[in-house]
Amino acid sequence: QVQLIESGGGLVQAGGSLRLSCAASGRTLTSYAMAWFRQSPGKEREFVASITWYSTDYADSVKGRFTISRDNARNTVYLQMNSLKPEDTGVYFCAVRAGGSRTDANAYDYWGPGTQVTVSS
Repeated sequence: QVQLIESGGGLVQAGGSLRLSCAASGRTLTSYAMAWFRQSPGKEREFVASITWYSTDYADSVKGRFTISRDNARNTVYLQMNSLKPEDTGVYFCAVRAGGSRTDANAYDYWGPGTQVTVSS
């Protein structure tokens, strides 16, 4: 089993920055894909970014503003979010799957409880 805990969410003004962290325990995740998804009220969970040991992938809506990174020694994945917009508001979830990254939430095996990000205009 893998346990994931997100942190770093909060309230920020448009144009500001936040850094999310997701700490994993229960298994070494070096060969796993780690990803961030987000969900707003009334909307489906959507892909934000993912990272494997050899690549990163981003949703078009966050390219150039968000950066995903990982620290394998700490079993932790990060999401640096800059130039935040009100439409970035939502609950941000960390997810993990064995193998390569995917943009489909159903492809991920383990999920954290989420952390709220609110961007005010």
